[in-house]
Amino acid sequence: MISVSQCFEQLRCHHRCALIPFLTAGDPDLATTAAALKVLDENGADLIELGVPYSDPLADGPVIQAAATRALQRGTRLDTVLEMVQTVAPTLRSPLILFTYYNPILNLGIAPFLAKVVQAGIKGLVVPDLPLEEAKPLLEQAQVAGIEVILLVAPTSSAERIQAIAASAQGFIYLVSVTGVTGVRSQIEARVQDLLSQLRQTTPKPIGVGFGISQPEQARQVQAWGADAVIVGSAFVQRLAAESPEAGLRAIAQFCQQLKAAIAPTPT
Repeated sequence: MISVSQCFEQLRCHHRCALIPFLTAGDPDLATTAAALKVLDENGADLIELGVPYSDPLADGPVIQAAATRALQRGTRLDTVLEMVQTVAPTLRSPLILFTYYNPILNLGIAPFLAKVVQAGIKGLVVPDLPLEEAKPLLEQAQVAGIEVILLVAPTSSAERIQAIAASAQGFIYLVSVTGVTGVRSQIEARVQDLLSQLRQTTPKPIGVGFGISQPEQARQVQAWGADAVIVGSAFVQRLAAESPEAGLRAIAQFCQQLKAAIAPTPT
């Protein structure tokens, strides 16, 4: 499995936008999550973001919160998630990005946490509640360990803060398209185009847009605005949990194909 940065380098060489689906680990169960990772990998995902269920998910909307609650009730924990990942990662082409809040990292300690993550085969980290001012220890130790920490830029971030985040970000920059939590939305706010343009003037690093993208048309719009990656979460989590695990896996496979087709380069 290649690194997050290597994946983006390959995609840029072919003028392609990355598709990054998100799943909540353990919903409906870890065996289905393992199967879902393979399904996404085989049906158009370029990278995959895997959320560790957490009891107080500040950045997550109702769909992902409900999925995390169900997973926690079934006993899903960080260790069991990483054990599952370790069995699946060698079979995947797509680099895996772990989405986790900072409390589990603090509980374990940065070094032991990173050791477990590396052993499992994770290539990137998103820690939504870790402010830039407190991120240096994790950024430095993760870099040594070979894990890329993806930092988030909010619509409300000042120009100075955007510049500071862009300078420290590893792998790619995660541009949050809305002020608020994750969730399915009917349209993408037009200011995302301006934010992308502002980031482009600040850094050459890849930019992924997430929060609120739930339809192929929205993914196509974000790609047309210049995003290097489209991140889709709640719409995948919703489909996987809607029916039986088997039906859910078929649904996410089809949806992944539709999104990938929507952001494919237009033939010239």
